[in-house]
Amino acid sequence: QVQLVESGGGLVQPGGSLRLSCAASGSIVRFYATAWYRQAPGKQRELVAVIMSGGSTNYADSVKGRFTISRDNAKNTVYLQMNNLKPEDTAVYYCNVAGDMSPRGRNGYWGQGTQVTVSS
Repeated sequence: QVQLVESGGGLVQPGGSLRLSCAASGSIVRFYATAWYRQAPGKQRELVAVIMSGGSTNYADSVKGRFTISRDNAKNTVYLQMNNLKPEDTAVYYCNVAGDMSPRGRNGYWGQGTQVTVSS
């Protein structure tokens, strides 16, 4: 059974930065696409960023130029570097491996989520 553990969330002021980590229990992240999703209160889950097994990346328009997804195969970990954070980035962030990479996300393995709050 694959386990994913997210960490790195917290409270940050607008314009600040955070780095989220998604640590997998095995080497699954190097063989399957990994995505970060987020869900704000009262809103649907949305796709934020994807890194494919080959290393190519894609981002939601709302985070392009501010967020960077990356992977460390040796550590079985995928990261989401978030810079210039805005209040609208406030949400619970989830990582998903081997899912369908659709806008709302289905299937695959999910972590427990980590809260990101951007507020002054």
